[in-house]
Amino acid sequence: MLTPAELVWLIAAVAKADEAAFERLYAATRSKLFGVVLRILRRQDLAEDVIQEAYVNIWNSAGQFNPGLSSPITWMASIARNRAIDVARKRGEVSIEEEPVAAEVPAESPDPLARSEMSEELKQLLECIGRLEPDRQKLVLLAYYNGWSREQLAAKFEAPVNTVKTWLHRSLMDIRECLGL
Repeated sequence: MLTPAELVWLIAAVAKADEAAFERLYAATRSKLFGVVLRILRRQDLAEDVIQEAYVNIWNSAGQFNPGLSSPITWMASIARNRAIDVARKRGEVSIEEEPVAAEVPAESPDPLARSEMSEELKQLLECIGRLEPDRQKLVLLAYYNGWSREQLAAKFEAPVNTVKTWLHRSLMDIRECLGL
């Protein structure tokens, strides 16, 4: 995987319609994005279609990427994740808990939470998440790390979708406050 700075540079080049940069960006990030999408959809054929659509969207919106707002991989993963969630909602997919094998997608690089060398930002973020109530910790991680939809979270926590949205919003506000943002 390329460094975040290299990914920013590639996205900037893609914004200028640089096909070679797009090929490098695709090669460097496809495995990660495919894992995110496959975890949500649990079907390789659907995941491949969504990845293709996500990269078309990345190509078309590269000029809108702002490295001050998010990391390149986070921005790209959110595009892929949102498209996968849209497809899952249209299909009325079952919860990921009913097919736990889907969560066992091999990653190209080590799990960021398992790496021994975490960035200071990640350490601070994990510390702030750790300050949340255990249920809220799980809720935030399932939503933003595992890519669960609000509907899946509502079923898991046996709460209405709007309540789950409120819990997520409040948890994110607590995390932002802890981070000093």
